[in-house]
Amino acid sequence: MAFSSLYGSSRVETGMQHMSESVFVGLCEIVGISQQVAIRRETVDIREMVGRRVKPYDGIMRMVSGSYREGFRLKGSDIDFMLWPNNHRVIMDMSQSEYYNTADTTLILSDSSESPPGFTLLQLLTPRTIKLVLSACVRMNDRVYISSSIHRQLSCSAVFPNSTEHGPCGSGNIAGLEYDTAHCFVCDFWPLSASSWINRCHSWPDPEVVDDIVRNGCHFVAIGHPLGPHEKEEWRFSFSQAEQKCVYAMNHCQFLTYGLLKLFLKEVINQQSEETNKLLCSYHMKTTVFWAIQQNTLPHWCPQNLLAGFWVCFKLLLKWVYEGICPNFFIPQNNIFLTKVHGPAQNRLFVQLYELYKKGLACLLQSSSIRSYIIHVLYNPRAFVCTDESFIKSEVDCDVEFCHKINHNSFSIPTVDLHSCVKYLYTVEQLVDLPLTQYQVVMLQRLTTPILQITAFILHNMYTNTGVNKQMYIADKISCHMLKLAAKFRCISDMLYVAMYYFKTLRYREASSLLEITKVNLQQPYLMYNDFVDRERYIEAVGGQSWSTKMRHAVAGDIKLDTIICYINELILEQQSAVKNRWPLLYIPVFVMLHFLEFLCYRHIDTTLSQAALDELQVLVHHDQGLYIDVESRDISWEILGICQQITGNPQAALYSYEQSLTQYPFHNIQTATQSRIQDIKGAAPHE
Repeated sequence: MAFSSLYGSSRVETGMQHMSESVFVGLCEIVGISQQVAIRRETVDIREMVGRRVKPYDGIMRMVSGSYREGFRLKGSDIDFMLWPNNHRVIMDMSQSEYYNTADTTLILSDSSESPPGFTLLQLLTPRTIKLVLSACVRMNDRVYISSSIHRQLSCSAVFPNSTEHGPCGSGNIAGLEYDTAHCFVCDFWPLSASSWINRCHSWPDPEVVDDIVRNGCHFVAIGHPLGPHEKEEWRFSFSQAEQKCVYAMNHCQFLTYGLLKLFLKEVINQQSEETNKLLCSYHMKTTVFWAIQQNTLPHWCPQNLLAGFWVCFKLLLKWVYEGICPNFFIPQNNIFLTKVHGPAQNRLFVQLYELYKKGLACLLQSSSIRSYIIHVLYNPRAFVCTDESFIKSEVDCDVEFCHKINHNSFSIPTVDLHSCVKYLYTVEQLVDLPLTQYQVVMLQRLTTPILQITAFILHNMYTNTGVNKQMYIADKISCHMLKLAAKFRCISDMLYVAMYYFKTLRYREASSLLEITKVNLQQPYLMYNDFVDRERYIEAVGGQSWSTKMRHAVAGDIKLDTIICYINELILEQQSAVKNRWPLLYIPVFVMLHFLEFLCYRHIDTTLSQAALDELQVLVHHDQGLYIDVESRDISWEILGICQQITGNPQAALYSYEQSLTQYPFHNIQTATQSRIQDIKGAAPHE
């Protein structure tokens, strides 16, 4: 049933516009309005901008890629990372070697002469390289090449130990979040095989975007062409960075069309049969949108034309499936259908898609996410649909989005020396002068805050045991100044770092006083903590004010402790366990940390208050239903409760808490510490 049959002929166009507008509203609610998408992109961008500038030349670069980087936060989506050695560079021909100092740069030559379009062999030119690359080398025709299959196998679990191979990536799941990590190589030059793309960019993307893409080159990921002569040795060209910039260049309606195609794939196409539900993927949807926009098949991409844009893309996808050819956007000669969509499977998929096509836009009624928005217009054809994004999502929605980003983006400094911290701060100082957006400015401040806090603790730890009072005094003065400077960019929970420092330096009354003030602020009814907030009270308290004001008065986040820096002695065992398992941070729920510090400080001042803090902590850990302690933080929360109970001389209660910690999802990899504490209790128990 096509939608045209649901309206009189004179009302078809109006009905289609209303339908598109309604779907636009629905997609804004599912995918996000343009402001939310901007927050997601800009906060990741500024974080990586800082990361690139402070990374040592012999370090490993990391880039978030895929749909997460593009601005999607759809249920069930994974997060993709690309990693590459910073001092390794791929060149396209030998003449490009003159741009590098081979004394500190490993050069790799791309040799595509025997490979299918979009693939290449990588020849190692300089003997100096890292162990991983050296172990992946094979000799062919008296030349040394890096084998993609060996490299993929060796690097699969380099970031997360339990990863499994999936395409060119190591894949896995952490607390319900799926991830893909692709270890690759970077090239500073745009490949000749993709030069036709530059000439095609007449109307989209803009010349500035094209220049930026070409200037930043490409990557190579570890997977060969199944039909190529050297499948186990070949590497695939990756234009992930270029694709991200193209997605950024879309207007919001085009981005929502891309989102609609992703939903249509997941909820409609892949539900047709088990035989065909693995043939198409999100990358095919992205490629379809890219070609549809660049070929200018729809003059105006706007809310009223959203379904027209979807239909253009769907027809293009149907044509490709019929032909068995899906041309890569940058290297069209590379048919990305070649090894999947062919033969009997291709025929079955085409029949299924054609059946959907015959239904017209009514095929979208099979989408569980979109159906209700379409039905609303079908039953209310004259209903007014407001496409003003400020009415679709409120100020609170955007603040929750931003709050989530600033509280889940933090650095783990790889070394504990002051030089690294100074380098971070110098980098931030340089970035301040750049033309940053309001979100990037605040994000930069939030990235600076933990660096200042870490520097304060590093200084204290360096000079505590020197025995030189003057050095200790100066270090303490600088540390306090750092913490006060960090407080200028603070949210409510950041004051707990100051309280931690006061506790560590035996200033129990100062710490207790600060904890009392912080506790009052954390108990305000308008507090925004992670994704939880009383929307009406929040707007009454801080609505319309600057984000800096909102942070200081109404926002709190988890406490993040770098596992290689000693903040308080009571958590050293847990930090050591995490470090041993390559885990960089302890994420401690703010209310757990508050009661923990209260308990520790009041033990030196008022034992009654100390017991009251322990009671509050116990109630929180035992009875919280995910409001203040999420799944990822339950292991460390039970651990902290056990530590407090063990300190008070209640081994049975502590033993129960430690055992509960072991039953939680092992997000922080602290099991070694937990088992050690259990053994201490059992070893100290009197023998019967």
